Amino acid sequence: MSNAILKLENLDIRFYIYFYTIIFIIGICIGSFINVLIYRLPKNENIITSSSRCTSCGSKIKYLDMIPIFSWIFLRGKCRQCGGKISARYPLIEIMNSIIYIITFTVMDFSAMSILVCIFFSILTVIGFTDWDTLEIDIRLLAAIGIIAVISIFTDNSLTLFQRITGGIIISAPFFIIGEISSCIIESNTGEKIRGIELGDTILMAVSGLFIGYKAAVVSAFIGIILASIAGLIIKHKSGESTLAFGPFLSIGLFFGTLWGNSLTDWWFSLFI
Repeated sequence: MSNAILKLENLDIRFYIYFYTIIFIIGICIGSFINVLIYRLPKNENIITSSSRCTSCGSKIKYLDMIPIFSWIFLRGKCRQCGGKISARYPLIEIMNSIIYIITFTVMDFSAMSILVCIFFSILTVIGFTDWDTLEIDIRLLAAIGIIAVISIFTDNSLTLFQRITGGIIISAPFFIIGEISSCIIESNTGEKIRGIELGDTILMAVSGLFIGYKAAVVSAFIGIILASIAGLIIKHKSGESTLAFGPFLSIGLFFGTLWGNSLTDWWFSLFI
């Protein structure tokens, strides 16, 4: 982690309250933009200039009706114009993003790296929900993580370049090999070109590993695989479906791996030394 760190536990309690209030507000505002990305990126719609519209009637949403969380509560989860239902997922994502930011700054204190990690987690949120909805990961989101990873090389000295490169390879290489082998097997049996692990998931772990290093990447992948396996068994039992988006579970794993992966890895190896 960078040397320029603001130790929050050493500050006056009033600053602590002000700081996290500001973080919460920033979090829900960015969470609102995350909702825009989740909805518009799969449709290739403009994310900046296009007006927000009701998904039911298509009417333009007024600015007063776009206040994060509060507008949804005030409107009782319904469109002002047509009364169509507005999904509770919108305010939940806004709240979740704020909570993620608060947890991040609590664990990492205030630094350039913690800011990058918050941005990273917001991108992972978009990836998780869009992959769940569409079974695809937008390459632009993966490129954004790659940019963050490159920036972190110059702002964070807790990882060596070797650790970052190893982090980019240690999970993505096996994922790529598994994807290639499974693709050949599935194609020979069914004639369909389907990968057991999609390239989007492979690239996600490559750029994320470059950002967080090999220890955190391994823990992230382990958690993601376990969660995806459990979810897959539940879905298979209930609906008989075998198709499952891997991105949401890798994103959850990357959240835990980024914040606690290094500590968990060091603790695990200490048991055998």
